[in-house]
Amino acid sequence: MAGCFHQKTLKLLGILALGAFLPGSGVAGSYGAGISNSQWYLAESVFECSLVHEVPGYGRAVFSHRAGEKLSFFLESEAHLMRPGRGSLVVEAPAWRPGVAPRPVGAVNVTEGRRPVSLDTRHAVILAQSLLEGMRPTVTQDSWYDGSPVRVQVSNINFSGQYQRYRSCAANLLPVNIDQVGRSRVTFVTGSKRLSQADMNHLDNIVAYIMADSTVERVFVDGHTDDVGSRIDNRALSEDRANVVADYLKSRGVAPDLITERSHGDQYPASRRQAENRRTTIRLQREGERPGLQQANGYGSASAG
Repeated sequence: MAGCFHQKTLKLLGILALGAFLPGSGVAGSYGAGISNSQWYLAESVFECSLVHEVPGYGRAVFSHRAGEKLSFFLESEAHLMRPGRGSLVVEAPAWRPGVAPRPVGAVNVTEGRRPVSLDTRHAVILAQSLLEGMRPTVTQDSWYDGSPVRVQVSNINFSGQYQRYRSCAANLLPVNIDQVGRSRVTFVTGSKRLSQADMNHLDNIVAYIMADSTVERVFVDGHTDDVGSRIDNRALSEDRANVVADYLKSRGVAPDLITERSHGDQYPASRRQAENRRTTIRLQREGERPGLQQANGYGSASAG
């Protein structure tokens, strides 16, 4: 209890100290860039495209689009100005467009941490469209300090040009990200070692990621079977399953010396369901990652080494 009180006290002191540098009375008020200081920046790669906007006195507004995912939006701040709870999102006209009525978008969930507001794809698209229309999305929530409203406005100035660059960036993103292919698997029917078209499509995505990420230093390919049949036959079948996946990766351009193939037979079941045990797992290890001591019995896991 004392530790919790201490943390809240430190947070309040930080907010009060910040208030000396913010406009208006106390810490509550409106935060947003004006005509002279509104800028948008694009950070682009084949892994992610991010449109970043500095909100003076508050932090940043970011549209983020990771490979293999859709557009999202979040506010980022070190100040912890907003009280956690239910806030509102409204699209407003800038001051130089009087008479244009604001459009409510809906409620937003405000949380603690560096990213108090995170929006899904639908709301991120609504925000982007409103900015292209010359409007200003505004998030409002009570302040930590005294409960008065904190308004964070996202400026449309200089947005359009950078958004067009973002669209070009998004068109060249990889089909997947490391979270989607870093640990994955291919499953087989009983006694089979054949790849389906869906399997090959998935492996093509893995290859695309490996070819783009120079930090991938090892690719572990581990073959497995269920426990039906003899252990000798299962060991041979698991080797064939590892080989067929590894050979496909090599045929698509992955360097053979990058791949480590292993076969385990029925030694490491992943589940009580036999269908989930007939598999080959693929794990990508990047520079700086410690492989650790892992068994080959989990989804997408590989054995030690």
